Amino acid sequence: MAEFHKKWSFKEAPKEFTEVLLWIDRVTRVTAGWRQLRFRASVVIWNMKWTIGLWVGKAWEVVVAIEKAVRDAKKNLIKFEIDNWTIAHDIEAKFKAASVMLHPASEWTWIIAWGAIRKVLSVSGIKDILAKRYGSTNWITNALATIKALWMIKPAKKVAKKEEVVVEAPVKVEAPVKEAKVEVKKEEVKETKKVEEKVVKAPAKKAPAKKPVAKKAPAKK
Repeated sequence: MAEFHKKWSFKEAPKEFTEVLLWIDRVTRVTAGWRQLRFRASVVIWNMKWTIGLWVGKAWEVVVAIEKAVRDAKKNLIKFEIDNWTIAHDIEAKFKAASVMLHPASEWTWIIAWGAIRKVLSVSGIKDILAKRYGSTNWITNALATIKALWMIKPAKKVAKKEEVVVEAPVKVEAPVKEAKVEVKKEEVKETKKVEEKVVKAPAKKAPAKKPVAKKAPAKK
């Protein structure tokens, strides 16, 4: 029984999530009279079911700060799906002043990214991906923007359905109707000219000239 409890004790049991410490910073808080020194720990947790979480914990000791970060990260988990160890479509995510763009990559490309984005992607289980950063250079902001981008990943099946092109029936275009040309033979033209020559115009009647009327002078008395 002792061996059984030793083998399956709580401390040696396999953990559901893999914990990865991204970085630790020392933070000073100035108050009236003295400075308060604390530690800030950023932790990423991930499991084989494509679930990931990121959070930041602060405490007077490093161990306590890590425990706080892990505890809060488990409360803020996201799930995503990938196909052939890469993403199925392009993604652009923005968090505060940081913007992250993720692009799918072919096999054996590995992870091409910078700083905090590379750390988060290496923990997420994605092997082939391209990433680019815009805006802020803050590590925490970029890491949270990457988590948001992973949350926006869509399954490959849904992306394939959207890319299907609907084939429409071809529209028949009617050719313009050409007007028939009326061909007039030369013989008919000659006959019409002869008929026009034979027609004699009737002389126009002149109006009769009016005779001038002489005015008589009045008789003298």
